[in-house]
Order: sequence, then structure tokens, then C-alpha cells
Amino acid sequence: MSGWETDSVSEVAQNCCVAIRLDAQSEACVQFSQIYPVVCVPSSFFIGENGVPLEVIAGSVTEDELQRRILRVTQVSTHTDADPGDRRISGTELTEGLFMMYLFLFIFFCRLTKKLEERREQKKKAEEENELKKEVERRKTGKEMLDFKRQQEEEKTKRLLEERNREKAEERAARERVKQQIALDRADRAARYAQSQQDAEAARLAALQARDAKRDAAQRERSAVARIQFRLPDGSSFTNQFPSETRLLEARQFAAQEVGNRYGQFSLATMFPRREFTAEDLEKSLLELDLAPSASIVLLPSSRPSNTVVHSSAGGGVWAMLGSLLYPLLAVWRFISGFLFSSPPPPAAAQNQPTTNTYGSSAAAEPQRDAVRKRVHEKRPEDFKKEGKIYRLRTQEDNEDDNNTWNGNSTQQM
Repeated sequence: MSGWETDSVSEVAQNCCVAIRLDAQSEACVQFSQIYPVVCVPSSFFIGENGVPLEVIAGSVTEDELQRRILRVTQVSTHTDADPGDRRISGTELTEGLFMMYLFLFIFFCRLTKKLEERREQKKKAEEENELKKEVERRKTGKEMLDFKRQQEEEKTKRLLEERNREKAEERAARERVKQQIALDRADRAARYAQSQQDAEAARLAALQARDAKRDAAQRERSAVARIQFRLPDGSSFTNQFPSETRLLEARQFAAQEVGNRYGQFSLATMFPRREFTAEDLEKSLLELDLAPSASIVLLPSSRPSNTVVHSSAGGGVWAMLGSLLYPLLAVWRFISGFLFSSPPPPAAAQNQPTTNTYGSSAAAEPQRDAVRKRVHEKRPEDFKKEGKIYRLRTQEDNEDDNNTWNGNSTQQM
């Protein structure tokens, strides 16, 4: 294309045509190629006023050839614009023009068909690429969605697992705290219980010691004083208190002062256990003879046989039987003798007993009370029923009442 830039070619073309230069890579060249197929580059197209290509120069030509072609195209264009009657075209020029026209049309249709095929292929390829791209995007999006959902599920599972582990840890910690609290409570209760047991044991021991001390003190106090009841043959009795270290002889002297000469000489004995005191026992203290803190001593007159005192011997059973047989007669005799022959004690005896208590002051009235009780007992009709020290009125329905059963609501069950 360097021939178009020379001065001679520019001068020839300036008078007959307008030159337009298009770059092969430009959009204008693409549009031009859609109308006039460009076979090769560079190419020179000579187009008439009616749009029909008059001459096509393919490739590069020399400057002279280019000038000759320009002049020929100018002549052809001039002859075409003149009157048709005056126009004379040689056979060679006509044949060459028709050939060039057919060649141009063939090339044009070939290029047009090729362009259309390329366009269809490009469009199809673009559509396939677009579909493939869409499919790839769809698969990618689906995969991303699946990955996102799986990640969410994993995170959710992880959170649930962490929450469950945390709850389990909290439950274990709570159970441990409860166990520790229970252990502390048990230890506290055990300590309090042990302390209470110790306190109770200490209190019990203290109370026991205090009770023992009180009992010992009472025992010592009781042992320090001997309360002796003297029972007379007539059934009466009197009581006096002596120091536990007092000899039995002093107690006998006191009894002798009380009874005077009513029974003459007498000896002392106990019924439970059965024991008759001898002359050697008179020199012993009341504590040594187990007569403290209290005892009951029977006065046995010397006129009474000594075998009336029942000893614990092989024949004790016989004497016990005889005593039980003779006891009613002896009781009647005591009652009659006490009722007929009772007399007040001498005044000298009352003045010589500084240690006698209130029981000794009423010893004189004791036989009279016993006699009155015996008379009342003998005169009591058989309608009374004795049960120990309680007397009940005997009726005909007693036997039936005894056989019946009394309920808790004061009703009787037959």
C-alpha cells in the first residue's frame, strides 16, 4: 500500500476519486467486509457511484500498475456516465468487467456464507459456553449451598454438643456440690449427734453421779439413824430412832423403860429374817446387826417358851404349820387382853425418853386403836367383800359382773 502515498499516484487519484483507508482490525473494516468481501490484505476497491465495485486490486502492486488501474477505472466510469448510444466498449473490456463482477459476487457470497456460518458457530459456541458456564455456576452455587448447609449443620451439631457437654458438666458440678453439701450436712449432723450424745452421756453420767451421790448421802443419812419398831406380844408397837452406832443393849433398855414390868424379862428377836438375839449380840451396834436404817424387833417374854420363835431349821415347816393353826386363837387372846387389861404407861417412862419421836408419844393409844379395828372387823357383816385393804359391798350380781367383760366406753360385754 506504499504506492498510494507517492506524489504521482496521489495526483492521478485526486482528480477522479476519493480515497478512504481502513485498518484491517477496525470496526469500519469489519462493516465494510460484510458488504464487500475482503479476500486479502491489503486490497484496493474502486467503487462507482451506484455502489458497484469497478475494480478490485488484491495485494500490493507497483506504482505504474496502480496508476494504470486508476486511469482505466476512470475511463470505465466516464464511459458509463456518458450516453449509452455513444458508448462503445470493447469485447475484452466487457469480458474482463463481467468476470470481475462475477468473481466479486462469488467472493461476496462465499464470504457472506462463511461469515454467517462463523456467526452461527460463534453464537452456538457462545450459547454452549454460556450454558456450560451457567451449569458450572449452578453446580458451583449448589455445591456452595450444600457446603454452607453442611457447615451450618456441623456448627449446629457442634453447638448442641458443646451445650450438651456444658449442661452435663454443670449437672456433674451440681451433683458434686449436692454430694459435698450432703456430706457436709451428714458430717454436721453426725458431729451434732455425737456432741448431743456426748452431752447426753455427760448429762446422764452427771445425773447418775448426782443420783448416786444423793443416794449415797441418803444412804449414809439413813444409815446414820436406825428406825426401830418394837412389836409387843399383845400386838401393839412403838417406834424410836437411834444412832446407827448405838448398841442393841441401849435399845433393849429403851424398850424395857417403855413396857415396864408388864412382860417381866424378855428377849429380842426379828421375824424377817428369823433371828433371836443373844447376850453377845447386845454388845454389838445396830449397824453391825443389820438393823439400820430400819428394822422391826419383837419382844419375847421369858415366860414364853423359847421354841415359840421359829428358827430356820429342819423342823421349821412343822412349827410354821402349828403357828398358822394357833394364830386365830392367839389373835382372839390378844384382842381380849388388850381390850380388858390395857392400861396407860407410867409417867416416869414418858419422862425418860428424850429421843422418842411422835410415834413413841402415841404408843399408848396404839393398842386401843387395834382393839377398835378388830371389833369393827368382827362386827362387819358378811355383805362386805375384802380385797386387800379395800372392802366392797357384796351383791348377788357380783359373780356375774366378774365374769363379764367391760369395754373402754364403760359398756359391758356379756
